[in-house]
Amino acid sequence: MKYRLVAFDLDGTILHDDKTIAARSLRALTAAHEHGALIVPATGRIYRGVPAALRLQPFSRYFITINGAKVYDAETDETLCRAEIPNELTLRLMEHMDALDVIYDCYKDDWGYTGRAMFERAGDYISDKGILELFYRTRTPVEDLKDYLRADGGSVQKAQMHFRDMRARKRELESLPALFPELAVSTSVPSNIEINIAAANKGDALAALCAALEIPLEETLAFGDGTNDLSMIRAAGLGVAMGNADFAVKAAADLVCDDNEHDGLAAFLERLVSA
Repeated sequence: MKYRLVAFDLDGTILHDDKTIAARSLRALTAAHEHGALIVPATGRIYRGVPAALRLQPFSRYFITINGAKVYDAETDETLCRAEIPNELTLRLMEHMDALDVIYDCYKDDWGYTGRAMFERAGDYISDKGILELFYRTRTPVEDLKDYLRADGGSVQKAQMHFRDMRARKRELESLPALFPELAVSTSVPSNIEINIAAANKGDALAALCAALEIPLEETLAFGDGTNDLSMIRAAGLGVAMGNADFAVKAAADLVCDDNEHDGLAAFLERLVSA
């Protein structure tokens, strides 16, 4: 196995569209690990949002979570690096989102929070049943999210909004970087926009983890499909886009494999391990 670390996104990459992970994919990851590679999920989700079928595998120790806002060592329960949105900036962003036809939420201290009214209307904005189930399972509704954050005063790991109108989503994707240059704007599923502090991205998180483990970036392999994977695809020694990936991800990747529904990641690893 040429690569010492394999990083991969979850939704749209190793997970099927129904949010399950194939036994074939787990076998391929196990084989890569047995051939000397560290296995590192790299996701926009929080650690507890990673499916247990993957999170509890013997090879699962290091995790890039929340789009790089946190790099976590599950064995030692240690945060290796973090990058978060200051409270005041989060509140300004949410005031902007209040003028849009969206629901929004945030991750804070490794858990999700949203306003109660938005929690109750989530089904009107999130059509993907798996994403909706994840939303309900990993968010706590509070009466008013901005008041909650003002009272707490701490920073936020990620903010997210979901749209019903995809034209409005496209306009926000184009305008948000100029309105909030301190922030990184990306997507991972068709209805959402994800917002992190600019220093939080999967590419920088991968580089930080590799530095801590003394692994050259040239010896890493990364898989992804969404624009929140772009920095990781570019940073890795070999960046592989899924067959279902966003056009920009395919353009940035070194190679393209089959799509997530046909276990493209597993097939790619199987060829590497058997070579």
